[in-house]
Amino acid sequence: QSSFYVCIAMLSHSKCTVVTTKCRRELQVNVNFPGADIKSLWSPDAEHCQYLCTQHPTCLIFSFIRPDWTRDNRQFFCYLKTTPSRRPKHQHPTLGITSEPCLPQLYHHVVFNGNPYKSLFTADPEECQRACTHDPDCQFFAYFKKGFPHAKRRFMCHLKFSRKIPRIPRIIRSASRISGFSQRIQHTQNFHVRASFFHTQTSPGFDIDVLPAVSPEHCQTFCSVHPLCTYFSYISHTFKCYLKNNPHHMPRIAAAGITSGLPTRFCQPNNSKTYVGIDFPHSDIRHFKTDGVEWCRRTCTEDPSCQYFSIVAKYNMRHCFLKRVITMPILPRITKHAHFVSGFSLRNCQYKAT
Repeated sequence: QSSFYVCIAMLSHSKCTVVTTKCRRELQVNVNFPGADIKSLWSPDAEHCQYLCTQHPTCLIFSFIRPDWTRDNRQFFCYLKTTPSRRPKHQHPTLGITSEPCLPQLYHHVVFNGNPYKSLFTADPEECQRACTHDPDCQFFAYFKKGFPHAKRRFMCHLKFSRKIPRIPRIIRSASRISGFSQRIQHTQNFHVRASFFHTQTSPGFDIDVLPAVSPEHCQTFCSVHPLCTYFSYISHTFKCYLKNNPHHMPRIAAAGITSGLPTRFCQPNNSKTYVGIDFPHSDIRHFKTDGVEWCRRTCTEDPSCQYFSIVAKYNMRHCFLKRVITMPILPRITKHAHFVSGFSLRNCQYKAT
């Protein structure tokens, strides 16, 4: 039984051929693989949990705690796991646990928590899901059913957003490292886009998110894909990117080492720049010896699993480390509520408007 779990995870990393057991996608219900946890996230069901494991660089097996779990309040927890042997050490029969993208289901009596960036009224949850699907910024939603206690909120559809581009967990300076990004995403428009940077200036207050970024351009990319970001400030010595929301005015004051700027709403980022003396540690999917930066970047670009890379120079040799992180919607929290319906956008489901 343990081998099929390993096969599921290894299939997601294109290494299923090394496993002799036939790959199966069935889930083992009421079986827990205890220990070896590397991360816990919120998931509405086992399929979503499986996708999270697939996108995580080191996840091999996982366990999902279903809504009918009663021993504590860990319902909807998705535990991503790994082991040195690449197979679970133990299997415990446990009621209420399932271990195992297009996510078309509607989740009744469930709330996907988090602040909406847009709210509207729709006749039913299906129409709310269609509104989410047609909105390019929407990734998931929560719908107030007609029986919701507060009448003013009945039929309200909350559209919600989760970061859609890779977030590098950590950025550090290291003289022997060179880092960069996959070039699968490039400019698709023919017009010139101004950088819209204000060097040695900061825009204080109105923060909506803080995240690591390697450059002002990287920070600008995060702002550009966030539906509420109106401008940003980037602190170079800490690699911190502050996304801000204030549609009424943009205060700017002089500040050394800080670059502020505006989003570029109509242009995709250019990822051709490499960063000498910068390391993106962890999140490795594989590594190999390389002759130089271009070979490493080209390999990353050609590998659909690779999002970014770091080159390590040591003892007159260079090693290229390909890396990835989870980019599918990560839910901030999930709770039960009798008068809610939640779900995901159908853009990945070959959705056809009706």
